[in-house]
Amino acid sequence: MKTEEVQKWKAFEHPDGAARDLSFLDAHDVIYRHCTEGKADRVYKFFVTYSFHCFCKGYEHQTEKVKASLMYFAPKDKRPFCERRYKLARLYLRQIVEGLDRCKVIHAGYGNYAVVEVELPDREKGFYFVVFSAFRERKKLRLHITSAYPVTKRPGGQKVSFFTIAHNLLCGRSLPHPPK
Repeated sequence: MKTEEVQKWKAFEHPDGAARDLSFLDAHDVIYRHCTEGKADRVYKFFVTYSFHCFCKGYEHQTEKVKASLMYFAPKDKRPFCERRYKLARLYLRQIVEGLDRCKVIHAGYGNYAVVEVELPDREKGFYFVVFSAFRERKKLRLHITSAYPVTKRPGGQKVSFFTIAHNLLCGRSLPHPPK
């Protein structure tokens, strides 16, 4: 699909000498199936892209020299590579996106939505704020993951059904907004 977003991420050459593979964030299709008893299944096919905010973040405590050594150059912008965001994205992001139909999705402000709770390897719950926008582009359903980062406590936000988002997009209706 032709889109302005990055579809194939180049690896990051880390100053430690080891390349960080980013191919797990390459654009891909995801099919979500909404099964309702007594009704025909609805199938929603989304084309998914990811922002470099999923693996980049500059921190105030970093010196300019450190930031420069960690700089990742995306087509439209640049930011320092963040090992913590990278590791979380590598472990969780793709599976979260592929399971959006089974996740608790909330309104995240500015017309975006987010998924916040993940199960960590030791079976504890953790909070990973995965922000995405949903829209149509060239008559196709699209998801763009605009950012993904850990948070220490559960963010607030009104719950919204992912299938309501998908159905409204498919039918050309406005997307759900949080109640005022």
